[in-house]
Amino acid sequence: MPSAEGASRSVQEDMNDDLPDGLLVADRDARVITFNAAAVRMTGIAGADAIGRDFRDVLPLHDAEGRDWWKCLAPYDGLATRTRHPERSLFLPGGVELLVTAAYRRDGEGRVRRFTVCLRDAAVRARQERDRADLVSTVAHELRSPLTSVKGFTATLLAKWTRFNDDQKRVMLETVNADADRVTRLITELLDVSRIEAGRLEMRRQVVDLVEETRKVIAGRVAAGEAEDRFRFEARGELPEMWLDPDKVDQILGNLVENAVRHGAGTVTIVVEPDAHKEGAAVSVRDEGEGIPPEAVPRVFRQFWRGPGGNRRGGTGLGLYIVKGLVEAHGGTITVRRAPGGGAEFRFTMPAGAPDYAS
Repeated sequence: MPSAEGASRSVQEDMNDDLPDGLLVADRDARVITFNAAAVRMTGIAGADAIGRDFRDVLPLHDAEGRDWWKCLAPYDGLATRTRHPERSLFLPGGVELLVTAAYRRDGEGRVRRFTVCLRDAAVRARQERDRADLVSTVAHELRSPLTSVKGFTATLLAKWTRFNDDQKRVMLETVNADADRVTRLITELLDVSRIEAGRLEMRRQVVDLVEETRKVIAGRVAAGEAEDRFRFEARGELPEMWLDPDKVDQILGNLVENAVRHGAGTVTIVVEPDAHKEGAAVSVRDEGEGIPPEAVPRVFRQFWRGPGGNRRGGTGLGLYIVKGLVEAHGGTITVRRAPGGGAEFRFTMPAGAPDYAS
């Protein structure tokens, strides 16, 4: 029958293995006494091979300049006032990058009783940093063109105002106005991405008529010059009371309809109906274009995704990412599949019900 101490140790080991971060603990003699499952996964070192060995041999970390980190740190020989070390990027001999933090447990005389090292996979953070760099680069690239146009036309008008007739001035000012709108949209997209990533989207919910909101979006496209027969709208069944953020609903619908018009072909069909459980609403936006290749479907809602051909004129590639974030902020879901007519069908659902403060 196992002893109470052995049972307690087993439970502690199980708890350590449940941790998402790698954990190495060394005793007063610098021997490894804990090496959890996450540490095994990150380093490729078996737990049985780590326990009882000097932690510096088990985890030979180097900084970016190739210096032995443990020699620089001298955990057991340095200042007795040290309690922890902040996160730092370090490397295993094979080049694997880890984010490492460390902490000390000392006895009454300041000697190290236990030295704890926590490890995190640096790949995720590196990918996030690349995504942020890509975002800045993409938005900067997209901003350059309209700002160059605005600067060029305004400088020309200021320098040569009397040389242009009224029609020429109007054309130039309309171009400046359109480019200023484009800059505003790009900045709005950038702010939306930032809020989605930080989980700071503010929802101003009120009762929204999804049918009327959809009609309004279609009317706006027609007023902007699209042929009225390009769109078909179907309202099926009675919807429950929907408490949504009207501005964000307009943004969702506008983005999906614009995506269908720009990248699809044929008639754009928008269907608004109760969801499968009659507990909310479902909206489908379909086109009759080439559709989305099956292998691309998992990437559709990622940042910077563009359809087949990757046309730079198609925008920043942030629209569908933002749509997904706005839908999920409402508690809904969005999917994409092949439409009955052969193109793409984006379908999102929104839950019904009033928020707590409205009850």
